[in-house]
Amino acid sequence: MHHRLRDIPALLRTPLGRLEARCAVAYRLGLRLDGVARLYRTTLLRSTRLIAVVGSFGKTTTTRAVMSALGTVAPEDVPRNSGGWLPLKILSVRPGRRYAILEAGIGHRGEMARYARTLRPDIAVVTAVGSEHNRSLGGLDAIREEKADMVRALPPAGWAVLNGDDPNVHWMAGQTRARVVTFGFNEGNDLRATELKLDWPNGSRFKLHTTGGVEAVRVRLIGQPMIYPVLAAAAVAVIENVRLDEALHALEALEPTPGRLQPVVLPNGAMLLRDDFKSPEETIEAALEVLAQIPARRRVVVLGDVSESIGKPREVCRRVGEKLAAVATQAVFLAGQNSRSYRAGAKRGGLSAEALIDAGRSVLKAIEALPSDLGPGDVVLIKGRDTQRLERLSLALMGRSVRCHLKQCTVLATTTRCDQCPMLERGWDGLRVVL
Repeated sequence: MHHRLRDIPALLRTPLGRLEARCAVAYRLGLRLDGVARLYRTTLLRSTRLIAVVGSFGKTTTTRAVMSALGTVAPEDVPRNSGGWLPLKILSVRPGRRYAILEAGIGHRGEMARYARTLRPDIAVVTAVGSEHNRSLGGLDAIREEKADMVRALPPAGWAVLNGDDPNVHWMAGQTRARVVTFGFNEGNDLRATELKLDWPNGSRFKLHTTGGVEAVRVRLIGQPMIYPVLAAAAVAVIENVRLDEALHALEALEPTPGRLQPVVLPNGAMLLRDDFKSPEETIEAALEVLAQIPARRRVVVLGDVSESIGKPREVCRRVGEKLAAVATQAVFLAGQNSRSYRAGAKRGGLSAEALIDAGRSVLKAIEALPSDLGPGDVVLIKGRDTQRLERLSLALMGRSVRCHLKQCTVLATTTRCDQCPMLERGWDGLRVVL
C-alpha cells in the first residue's frame, strides 16, 4: 500500500496500519544503516562464514535447508530479504557466530551488486533464474546478469553452489573466481538426485549421489522443485566439512515452508496443497506437475495471476490453462480479464465449461465456488502471487474466519502473513482502504 499524507490518520486507526508503520520505519532505518552494516561485516563479523542465497524462486526453502544442514534451527519462514531489511539482518548477527545464512531478493538493476558489497559472502547459492522481475529487469539475460553479481563478489577461496540443471545458473560458473559446485538431477552435477518418488502426503524419497557414494534420502518436502533446496544444502554441508549423514538427518526433519508446496490436511479430510506465495509461469507448471503425481479422487485448482510473464499475457494464460486441463477436475480462476484466457486454454485442453469458474478477483467468491462436498481423496491446489494473498483461501479451508476482501495487498514487501494479520477476521467494513 502506498499512502498519501492525508491517509496516514486513517491508516493508523487500523491494527494493520500501525504494524505497517512500524515496518516502514524499520525498513527506512535499515536503508540508512547500509554503510554501518558493511563496516560491521568487515570488522566484528569478519570471522563469520556468510552464505548468501539468491535466485528467482526457491530461496526461502533453500535458506531454511542450509540452516538445517549446518546445525542451525530453521525458522518456519525467512521473510524480509531485500532493501533495508538486509542491513538490519547483518547487524542482528552476533560477533563470533560461526554462520550467517541470508537470502537476498532483488527487483531492480544494481541491487544485487550493492547487497554483495554489504554481505561479502563466502558461499553463494543460486537456486534458479526465472521470469520473476522480467519487466523491471528486462528479460532473462538481464536477470541472470543481475543475480550473477553475488557470485562475482566471491573471493577465490569462496564457493559458488549452482543449480546445474538451469542453464542460466550454470552459466555463472564462468563469472566467478571462486570454486564451483553444481547440484541437480542431470548427469554431470557434483551432487545429483535420482529415482525421485513422491510419498504423498508425507514427503519425497530419492537417491543422493556424491563423490563419496550413494545415499537413500527421505524428506518431508513435496516433489522435484523442493529437492533442489535439499541438494543445495547438502552441497554446502560438504563444503563446510559437516558430516553428510548428520546433515541429511537434519534435512529429513525439515518441514515444508508455508505457502510453498505445503501439504495440509483439512478438517473435512481433503488435502490442501498450498503454493500461494509466488506464481511465475515456471512455478505454476512445476506445481501442476506435482499435482499430477498425487493420487486423488478429484483435483481442484485455484489459480490467480501469472507473475510478470514472458510473452503476451493472453498466450501465457491459454498455455497454462491447457496444461491445467490435463491435471485438474475443476478450476477456479482469480485473474480478472486473464481468467478468460485461462478458460479458453482449459477448454481447449478438454475441461468442460461447467468445471471452470471465474471468481473475478474476489477471494471470498473463490471460497464459495469450491465444492461443498470436499472430503477424503480430494486435493485442492492453491496457486497465486503474494500480493493477491490467496493464503486467505487456504486459511478459510483450514477453518479460519476470513472477512478481508482486499483484491490485492502489498503490505511493505509482504512482511506480514495473512494468518498473523489483525484484519483477516475483522475485515475492512466501515474502514477506508487505500490501495
